[in-house]
Amino acid sequence: MLRIIFFIIFFARITVLNYAQDQFEKDTISTSKGDLVITFIGHGSLMFSFNGKTLHIDPFNKLADYSTLPDADIILVTHHHGDHLDPEAIEKIKGNQTSLIYTELCAEKFSGGTVLKNGETKTIDGVEIESIPAYNLVHMRENGEPFHVKGTCNGYVITFGDKKIYVAGDTENTPEMKALKNINIAFLPMNLPYTMTPAMVADAAKAFKPKILYPYHYGETDISRIVELMKDEKEVETRIRKMK
Repeated sequence: MLRIIFFIIFFARITVLNYAQDQFEKDTISTSKGDLVITFIGHGSLMFSFNGKTLHIDPFNKLADYSTLPDADIILVTHHHGDHLDPEAIEKIKGNQTSLIYTELCAEKFSGGTVLKNGETKTIDGVEIESIPAYNLVHMRENGEPFHVKGTCNGYVITFGDKKIYVAGDTENTPEMKALKNINIAFLPMNLPYTMTPAMVADAAKAFKPKILYPYHYGETDISRIVELMKDEKEVETRIRKMK
């Protein structure tokens, strides 16, 4: 009887896990070292599955029940704001062997991670992670301070096999972004007033030309604008997914 109960619980949990993952859109990208599966959780939250490893970016409890999602081998947090640094969500997917990468301001709020400063690179389980500055140039708070101050927030270029994925975090179209090279996939934020307008996203994408552009973290922004702005840019495929 105990064995029967165990198997019922086990298969019930597997069913819940599968359902939890199936409720989100997914894309599969071929790389030189196997398929990369991108799960679009929403807002700034993504999940990457690659060679048996799971990488979460900015897990946020309001978007998903993280207790039903795969545990993380790597967690990347772009910055300290509550919709990106969510300790409760992190605790649900963080194990003893999980590598947590974040910023200095994140470390002040949540311990146990490794700080990666702008421009630094770290390789974990064969995955190279480079920190790219993320900050505002135009959009400011009422007191004149940028919503995201230069040097305090990260974007990340993550290398899976022969593919480079840029997850920009909360930023505008900075010189560092526009100078990027050989980016296969870019996630660029479009949530006003904190990040970019569609015109700013288009300006950046036309400068560094990722093969695939995913607007993300776009809130109530009219996403048809970025589609229109990029329609003649033949080198960049713009893909729209549910990433409010």
